[in-house]
Amino acid sequence: MQAQHDRGFAGLPNQDGPEWKLGQLNHVAIAVPNIDEAATFYRTFLRAKVSEKVPLPDHGVYTVFVDLGNTKIELLHPLGDKSPIANFLKKNPSGGIHHVDDIKAAMKELVSHKLRALDPEPKIGAHGKPVVFFHPKDFHGVLVELEQR
Repeated sequence: MQAQHDRGFAGLPNQDGPEWKLGQLNHVAIAVPNIDEAATFYRTFLRAKVSEKVPLPDHGVYTVFVDLGNTKIELLHPLGDKSPIANFLKKNPSGGIHHVDDIKAAMKELVSHKLRALDPEPKIGAHGKPVVFFHPKDFHGVLVELEQR
């Protein structure tokens, strides 16, 4: 078994748990190269409830939510060239793949372990709650979004 990956788990505190808590899974966000085709797939083949495509200019993304009953899938697609999703999809053309009690405490701890937030402060996300994205290179190729509960 490999002791640690690129950033691994080295330096994580040995304690009962962080100040912030990872909450119940609300949704899994997946960057997709074609949001309309992906939405049609979930609606047609999986018979899921699929929301309309919504632009979120502050985050540089379009979102579509796929309701699976006990959780949701959030489909993300770039809105403009400066979107963090655009860069992710350039490196991961097939696409790819989170809520906390205290998003600022979670950010502080993760950043203290040299994990890079894409923005210095959370922004309001698709559910009207603060969110922050972390760099995919620091999470083994996964673009991680934390959302305040």
